[in-house]
Amino acid sequence: MARGWSRDAWDRTSWVLAQQANIHRDPKKHRVFRPSDFNPYETKPQRGMPINARNIHVLKKVFVGAASTSQRTGESP
Repeated sequence: MARGWSRDAWDRTSWVLAQQANIHRDPKKHRVFRPSDFNPYETKPQRGMPINARNIHVLKKVFVGAASTSQRTGESP
C-alpha cells in the first residue's frame, strides 16, 4: 500500500517538475520535457532487439555451432 502511495505522489510531482522545466527551458536549445522524464517509477523503453528464448537459441546455434565446426576442421574462427 505504501508503494502505491509513493507512485501516486511521484506521478503528481513529476507533472509539476515537467511543467516547471518547460516554463524555464529555452525552446531553441531543449526539447519539451515530459513527466516521465522526472518519474523514477517510469520504465524507459529499451532499444534493440528484445531477448527471448528463441533469439538466444538462434544466437547459440550460430556462434556455438560455428565454433564447434571450425574446431573439427582445424580452421581458426
